[in-house]
Amino acid sequence: MSPAKNAKVAADLDTPSDLPQEATDKISKALNGLLADAFALYLKTKNFHWHISGRHFRDYHLMLDEQAAQIFATTDELAERVRKVGGTTIRSIGGIAKLQTIKDNDEAYVPPREMLRELMNDNKAMATAMRKAHKIVDDVEDAASAGLLENFIDETERRTWFLFEASRQEGGNED
Repeated sequence: MSPAKNAKVAADLDTPSDLPQEATDKISKALNGLLADAFALYLKTKNFHWHISGRHFRDYHLMLDEQAAQIFATTDELAERVRKVGGTTIRSIGGIAKLQTIKDNDEAYVPPREMLRELMNDNKAMATAMRKAHKIVDDVEDAASAGLLENFIDETERRTWFLFEASRQEGGNED
């Protein structure tokens, strides 16, 4: 790609790709949105990990730490995928704030069950966004991004399931 063709990418960062510029732009937009949400979900999960309380403290604390690590691990893969196809990715907290759809939670205290439910719903939203991104990358025949997203969707569904089960009331099957 020449700098004229890809004016948004500095010449020194102009990664060669066989994908047309329109495809690169679509992939970059979709994956950067997921990247921003992954950072937002990571920080919220760590926030709740740091501030969880109650009789299930140890179990929840460990589960949230494990989930945060898994979410954080996706960030590098998403960002590097954007670069591999010739795009640029977010560069700052401000960039994350502009793109994130996962809402922050700055409350001084959140009851443990509400924490788990909020994270469960955020993970469900993340899976939905990943499926939308998967459709976009499928449409431009980007099999590598599709494969990456398939694994991330599975991991996100697992987190959703664990959060659901952990948040259920004792002795009941209510949601």
